[in-house]
Amino acid sequence: MERLQKILSQAGVASRRTAEDLMRQGRVTVNGETVRELGTKADPAVDDIRVDGRRVKSAERPRYVLLNKPKGYVTTRSDPQRRSTVMELLAGVREYVYPVGRLDYDTEGLLLLTNDGDLAARLTHPRHEVPRVYEVKVAGVPDDHDIDRIAKGVTIDGRRTQPARVELMPGRHESHATLRITIAEGRNRQVRRMFDAIGHPVDYLRRIAIGPLRDVRLKPGHWRDLSDDEVRALRRAAHTPTSPSGSSARAGNAPAARRPPGTTPAAGPRRRARAPRTRH
Repeated sequence: MERLQKILSQAGVASRRTAEDLMRQGRVTVNGETVRELGTKADPAVDDIRVDGRRVKSAERPRYVLLNKPKGYVTTRSDPQRRSTVMELLAGVREYVYPVGRLDYDTEGLLLLTNDGDLAARLTHPRHEVPRVYEVKVAGVPDDHDIDRIAKGVTIDGRRTQPARVELMPGRHESHATLRITIAEGRNRQVRRMFDAIGHPVDYLRRIAIGPLRDVRLKPGHWRDLSDDEVRALRRAAHTPTSPSGSSARAGNAPAARRPPGTTPAAGPRRRARAPRTRH
């Protein structure tokens, strides 16, 4: 017998935290009875477990997919507004994988999808502080004071962001600048709102690293499976809480601005990416 949220996670339905939300919403049944109690246990080999009326199958083999998300796709399995979702780019992936975290509709870059609920939960939980690196083009050119504010944290919805690592890239112009920022949080539209807070709205945003994962050769709209080494590196990154600077993030101890975000090992052995469906 296992806790129901663990069964759903191992079956690749959702992370444990999301599975708990599904239970609270009354969308999970066991043998025909709606289950909302988070401590409920069941036996997947015996009990009829369903989410939204769909039978939960036994745990599938773990699958770890790295997608280079283009603009114009929603980071979800389905969208009530009928917008294109990232799942449409994963032709050939039969396992019930789901996105780990989110990228905005207009944001590009690396996105991990998996059916490993335990790893997904660790990667998205703030306690583990797995860094994400973004390349961002903003209107105007932030000065040293602006960059220092971003690095130390700005207030969004009454709560200060964690310390970040910020680097102003060369080749800037009077009308815009490109920066590289490393954060360990995943708040809604966080990078965009951080730069809004200093008066330099974002024109372009792309995620270029998730913890140890990078792949400069993976084209937008294409995906590949992670190597075993990359999966192990992800597990290590999610195990020990560290800030983007490599030490515990504490107030008044922010990483220095303009320092390179130095970062992640090279991607593992590459497998051929698959082209997205042609859209008209």
